[in-house]
Amino acid sequence: MKAAFAVPSSATSAELLESLRAQVTNAEARVRQQPFGLDPVLAGLLGEPGLKPGAAYCLGTSGALLNVLLAAASAQGHWCGAVGIPTLAAEAAAAAGVNLERLVLVPDPGEQWLAATAALAEVIPVLALRPPGRVREADAARLAARLRDRGGVLLVAGDWPRAEARFTIGSRSWQGLGLGHGHLRSQEVQVSVTSKRYPSGRSARVLLPASDGTLQAIEASSPLRAVG
Repeated sequence: MKAAFAVPSSATSAELLESLRAQVTNAEARVRQQPFGLDPVLAGLLGEPGLKPGAAYCLGTSGALLNVLLAAASAQGHWCGAVGIPTLAAEAAAAAGVNLERLVLVPDPGEQWLAATAALAEVIPVLALRPPGRVREADAARLAARLRDRGGVLLVAGDWPRAEARFTIGSRSWQGLGLGHGHLRSQEVQVSVTSKRYPSGRSARVLLPASDGTLQAIEASSPLRAVG
């Protein structure tokens, strides 16, 4: 398995940019205008064909959902980055379809998390971020301006002021236990999305992750065993 491009926590914003400019293609660095790719089920819930350049989306703490969104961008050939998410597992990301050769990880940026994210936004269009705490409106506004300027999108594992939409995961159940035996193969969840277009929210049941690590629509013939 190819390794993701890991950035040491000691790197400064200038060093981070310098190292990345040599990795990211000139085409990727251009300002993007078209929506970023999105799984059809999630696109239906969002009411949009894809993620809007310049916008931020809240995902909660679901690593599987984050991987699916990164995989959709990867499928379009985009570079992706993750800041402050040390739990992002390369194997699970690759199983979902993320191209690890175009994935930049800054797992422990410390107090420089905002500067690291802003630096990455200069050259990488799809960024995932787990803020260490509550985000100030002023900080969110500055990063939003950078995203709009570069045409990037922010996927937040947590809360974020003035997010374009919020994804939540609920009502979980697992498949594959078989009367207490066997292995967990897939998880059925309810994905809900509230957005500026649909403030009351929309939801659907999906397998996330499915047995192959991806997101799949639920078929009525697939019995699942509830947990908890």
